[in-house]
Amino acid sequence: MKKLGLISDPHAYPEPVAEALSIFKHEQVDAIWCTGDVAGYGAELEQTISLLQKSDCQLIMGNHEIEYLQKNSEMAGSDIHSYLSSLPRVKQQNIEGKTVYMVHASPPDFLKGGIRLLDQLGNVIESEKQSWATRLSDFEPEVLIVGHTHQVFAERLGSTLVINPGSSQFNHSCAILSLPDLNVQWFALSGQSIRKSWNWGMELSSD
Repeated sequence: MKKLGLISDPHAYPEPVAEALSIFKHEQVDAIWCTGDVAGYGAELEQTISLLQKSDCQLIMGNHEIEYLQKNSEMAGSDIHSYLSSLPRVKQQNIEGKTVYMVHASPPDFLKGGIRLLDQLGNVIESEKQSWATRLSDFEPEVLIVGHTHQVFAERLGSTLVINPGSSQFNHSCAILSLPDLNVQWFALSGQSIRKSWNWGMELSSD
């Protein structure tokens, strides 16, 4: 069995990231994946990136990375700019016989929009679940890991288990996925209860 530590949307706040990494170490995960948006909102991007790099976290591109690179083009060649520029848009790997696919918002490689399944109270919207199950009907990987929407869920959509670990900063959450049994374990961060939905009502383009 393998354990995959999952973190999402740190948004340049290192403290919850450090706590999540401590949990992952204690739980002896085999690898750590982050769905992107390490940039944005917070003011400690360099420190947050450093934590992820030291943990060998597999990070992909989010929409806030694109925005950071565009707004800071004069920093091209700097360590941060070079690192963010090198990030892939997706990650796919076979682990314990299961194909695991990670993208920031939704497949194949979208960075905005995202899979939004919950209402403002954190309850599943059945019509959205059914809609996304239909949209993912031809999606082959057994596991899809996403972020972007600042929602916390693990829902089977068709033949795919879709997991959003939630923002470490705003949802106060991270997760561990066990493979091949596809068990998801949730962990609260920052002394807070996990907030299943955050940012409700804001335009998707602002997420």
